[in-house]
Amino acid sequence: MSLALTQTKSYPAWSSRWVFIMAATGSAVGLGNIWKFPYITGENGGGAFVLVYLVCILLLGIPVMVAEVLLGRRGRQSPINTMRELTRAAGLHGFWNHLGWLGVVAGLLILSFYSVIAGWALAYIPEMGRGTFQGAGVAESQAFFDALLADKTRLVAWQSLFMLMTVGVVACGVVKGLGVAVRILMPLLFVLLLAMLIFAYRHGDFSAAAAFLFRPDFTALTGRSVLEALGHSFFTLSLGMGSIMAYGAYMPAGASIGKTVLMVAFLDTLVALMAGMAIFPIVFANPGLNPGAGPELLFVSLPVAFGAMPGGLLVGMVFFILVTIAAWSSAISLIEPGVAWLIEKRGFNRFTANISLGFIAWALGLGTVLSFNDWADFTLGGFTFFGAIDFLTSRIMLPLTGLLIAIFVGWVMPKMMVKSELSGDNSRFYPLWLWVLRYICPLAIGAVLLLGLYDTFTAAG
Repeated sequence: MSLALTQTKSYPAWSSRWVFIMAATGSAVGLGNIWKFPYITGENGGGAFVLVYLVCILLLGIPVMVAEVLLGRRGRQSPINTMRELTRAAGLHGFWNHLGWLGVVAGLLILSFYSVIAGWALAYIPEMGRGTFQGAGVAESQAFFDALLADKTRLVAWQSLFMLMTVGVVACGVVKGLGVAVRILMPLLFVLLLAMLIFAYRHGDFSAAAAFLFRPDFTALTGRSVLEALGHSFFTLSLGMGSIMAYGAYMPAGASIGKTVLMVAFLDTLVALMAGMAIFPIVFANPGLNPGAGPELLFVSLPVAFGAMPGGLLVGMVFFILVTIAAWSSAISLIEPGVAWLIEKRGFNRFTANISLGFIAWALGLGTVLSFNDWADFTLGGFTFFGAIDFLTSRIMLPLTGLLIAIFVGWVMPKMMVKSELSGDNSRFYPLWLWVLRYICPLAIGAVLLLGLYDTFTAAG
């Protein structure tokens, strides 16, 4: 397919909505799908959690994503300048300008720790290849992971490599950088996931995994589980980070936003479910492993399983390459909104804008690196540096940005503007979407924000 751009309002737009679908899917698919979704599903009992998560994607994620893409396409600029232009054109209060800033800053903060965790996946690729986990038990795997976290020099090296990979792609531009990356990385990600599924089917306990993921047991569901599902449905689609609004600015004017967003949400959810069905059969085939092992499921439990299976080390390499690709496709979308603003407003060229923001994210990431070793005992309100950045972004900034998007598009933005951007969509879709955006989304996102804060401070107290 063509990756050429056409010029719209002096801003480039993808010549095909499928290119936008690949780019937005690449933004949405990341560590949240392949690292976080399997372990939070394991922690929250499996099938019932998955069902609630799917409902949340439908009722919360998709309507807000439509609104965020709509804003991006309407403004045709970086998220910061888009909000300034829309509020100015509609004669609205300057308060709404903060919406663009919130997303861009949140994306940069997330990139700072995202690059560190993605560096872990990079570190595991050569270790799998050289047979480090051949016949290893849980204790040996845990010891390796602990040693990696304690070695700040290695962590910084892998973090730096991942950040260079990210900056390198975005510095090449929208067509030669972002466009080529999504054209190669997304199909490759699906091919590798399919290979993992075949391996899991042949060597894992596929039926036990399917029952765990798709047979709801509502006795395992708690209020905290529902809250987790709501929050993750939002995080996994990259909402509130500025990425989707920035990519929306490149969307062709005549393309249907509703149909496009449904396809992105479908592909993102498919990747999460495929990741679960690639990981859990391997876990269930090894009696010593626990599906509720938490964040260490990927970095402690799975290497043990790979080391015990025929051809497992090669598949382990493929798996961690897969994790890296998923993180990479998301990371390039996290830095793009800020880069676009520096180019538009501050006269930077693309290379210097990337280097500047990449360095800021890298420097902030050093705090995350040190949170696992030298700074592990230094906490503020019970949070390490990493914990504080994670809490600030996932529990406050992302829900708050999503809440503001829902209110702005649903209640504040002139309806003529909204309708004109959705003119290519089915007329029956508009009133239903608007009703959900106005009444369901603010309540649900507000609940995520307030209950998340309450839950965190209660636990800290």
